[in-house]
Amino acid sequence: MIFSSITFLYYFLPAVLVVYFISPKQLKNTVLLISSLIFYGWGEPKYVFLMIATVMLGYVFGLLIEHFKGKALSKLFLAVSVALSLAALAYFKYADFFIANFNSVTGLSIPLLRLALPIGISFYTFQILSYTVDVYRGTVTAQRNPVNLGAYIALFPQLIAGPIVRYSDIDRQLAARSHTFDKTAAGFRRLIIGLAKKVLIANTLGELCDTFTQSADLSVMYYWLYGASYMLQIYFDFSGYSDMAIGLGKIFGFKFMENFDYPFISRSISEFWRRWHISLGTWFRDYVYIPLGGNRVKRLRMLFNIFIVWFLTGFWHGAEWNFIIWGLYFGILLTIEKFFFTDILKKHKIFAHIYVIFFVFVSFMIFSAGNLAQAFDYLRGMFGMKDLPLLSAETVYNLKNYGFVLIIAAIGATPAVKFIRNRFYARIKNTLLPDVAEIIIFAVLLLIVTGYLADGSFNPFLYFRF
Repeated sequence: MIFSSITFLYYFLPAVLVVYFISPKQLKNTVLLISSLIFYGWGEPKYVFLMIATVMLGYVFGLLIEHFKGKALSKLFLAVSVALSLAALAYFKYADFFIANFNSVTGLSIPLLRLALPIGISFYTFQILSYTVDVYRGTVTAQRNPVNLGAYIALFPQLIAGPIVRYSDIDRQLAARSHTFDKTAAGFRRLIIGLAKKVLIANTLGELCDTFTQSADLSVMYYWLYGASYMLQIYFDFSGYSDMAIGLGKIFGFKFMENFDYPFISRSISEFWRRWHISLGTWFRDYVYIPLGGNRVKRLRMLFNIFIVWFLTGFWHGAEWNFIIWGLYFGILLTIEKFFFTDILKKHKIFAHIYVIFFVFVSFMIFSAGNLAQAFDYLRGMFGMKDLPLLSAETVYNLKNYGFVLIIAAIGATPAVKFIRNRFYARIKNTLLPDVAEIIIFAVLLLIVTGYLADGSFNPFLYFRF
């Protein structure tokens, strides 16, 4: 089940909300846990048992780590907990990658496991890792109530596509949180914004990307059109899911961290990663980069730390070499920028912005490919290194068909819409117009989104890869 579906919006969510809000305070987390397990098991019921096992192991190890705090056993239990979590992730997500590469090196033919990837395993694995590490560090106390911990790990609003919510951010909210009309209304507004970004923009651009991958009439400009479409598709898809998660969290009384902050207005790659998938970047900073020594070590060791972080960042996104190359690509850019380029970028702001857009554009051509060979093929096509015309009839046709959506997406990826909205609301703030306008706008958006979904329009779920 995904958020952008009729089943979720008009059956599952309303049913959960009714049961949740009529339940007494002490049962609300139980309702969330049960509904989250139903949500998770909708497509692959067998993986519900994996989720339950994950919750129970996290619960037991959290208590053991805290009980033996300051002793060698505490570190041992932390190591076992981390090893088991990473082993599950490696088995389901990376086993075939390792087998295929082993076969390639050795010439053997070990059969692939071809396991279905449990939805959200990359996200909830990092959540359980942060929980046990924070218990070991003493920044949080171990959760005594297994239902509360289960609700945190399996919480359906952020389960399938993040943001990566840390236990330390919501431990108090699990025990006590407020529910107000204003918070609930804000949550629904954010949910509808996310739906619109996903269904109306990301899915439409996804149609263009799908058309490109099946085309026999390619051109150099078609590669650039595809790259722009994919870059904006994944932004609106991912940020749209984050908006929906944050909105649903508000409805249930939680406050999740923001995950995107207009990354395409950045003037350095470093700034881009402070604005893109913020929860992942801060997770790697706090649980990998800083423990390795961060930038408080000698230059050679710092370069090693950067290499490890960006290798893992790429590998986290998918079990293909193009994801690893994508991660290292950013690691190299950040290193060059840090040591040689910072002053230039500060002095030449227009150049800095063009520089970021270009290299991020190239990165998503690598990211979008199904494998490393295809990634290099995309780059060759993009830079005119294949025997292709500059333009083709299909390129022009799709540019006409999707040009307006691309322009809307490009504007929507900047703070321009927010700026215009704030200026408009500032002029009418002392009237009833803001409330009336919001009701009409969000009702119309929901109606349009529902029409698209009911029509069975193109509605891919990108996070099966992650």
